[in-house]
Amino acid sequence: MMFAPPLWAGEVLRILTWHGYADPDWVAEFEREHDVSVEVSFVESDDELWEKLSKNHGENYDIFAANTAELQRYIGQNIVAVLKKNQIPNTKNQLPRFRDTDEIPGINRNGNLYAIPFTYSEMGLIYDKKQFKSPPTSMDALWLPQYKGKIILYDGSNHNFSLTALTLNIENPFQLSREQMNKTVAKLLALREQAPLFYTSPEESVRTFLKNKAALMFANYGNQQLKQLQSLDADIGYIIPKEGALAWLDCWAITVGAKNKTLAEKWINFTLEKSISTALTRRQGLPNTLNPSNLQDKDKIIWLEPSENFALRTQYWDRIRAGKARTSNKRPVKPTA
Repeated sequence: MMFAPPLWAGEVLRILTWHGYADPDWVAEFEREHDVSVEVSFVESDDELWEKLSKNHGENYDIFAANTAELQRYIGQNIVAVLKKNQIPNTKNQLPRFRDTDEIPGINRNGNLYAIPFTYSEMGLIYDKKQFKSPPTSMDALWLPQYKGKIILYDGSNHNFSLTALTLNIENPFQLSREQMNKTVAKLLALREQAPLFYTSPEESVRTFLKNKAALMFANYGNQQLKQLQSLDADIGYIIPKEGALAWLDCWAITVGAKNKTLAEKWINFTLEKSISTALTRRQGLPNTLNPSNLQDKDKIIWLEPSENFALRTQYWDRIRAGKARTSNKRPVKPTA
């Protein structure tokens, strides 16, 4: 008896994602199971992800990973396809907080679902125990003059504005008024005077931290960076600051230009297999959506939300990075998404 080959036989699945979300052995297993080829491209910042996906309206990729705060602008620009959970059966194995997608801000619009949660982490502060008599308690430690030249920052626009807004006690760090934006830029310029080192990927952050004997690092990748440093026997600590820690929830989304949406759905379902999600946590230190994490009730976690103007934050960050930002007298333009 002859069987027809799967409809996607010989096809290529094009994935745009973050390091650790599509390991070579996972990709090889998926290719064997579905008789396809998989091309994986990696990004190291939200700005880079937007640049790649917005350039050709997402047509160069079939599936990508983005956090819930960023996802809304992809939805607004009609880059993301609507999803049906019944096409991704492993969602039934997720924890209730991730299975109830109607209650997750950022992944729905007008009653439609656009993404499936995969992994998440808070963004705490990593410190060198040898350089602290007692653990720091606030992100304000990044501004202490005794640590000039010994701090490490994530080289991305959006999160740096939000974390700085938290240190200024701004109630909503994602929606800054003109006055709040001016204050945030001024404080970021003061942070630039600390002569920080910058990173984009977790691996780069670990190398930079150890090579330069850094005192403090804003951990954009949270537990992923913590695990990598601990595996190298670094004498470090990790805190959730008193202001609270920003936290991201990364989800899989399919582009409207995906060549085979069914195959892309198969990839999402594959990453929600217990073996794959558990391997993610074991290898990267990142929580998965199937098993409870180590976060405690006392930890103040602030889930990322869309900002008032992504483009403006990027523009200011580029100038702050160069040490020469000045804010405009104009009120920030509302985002179009």
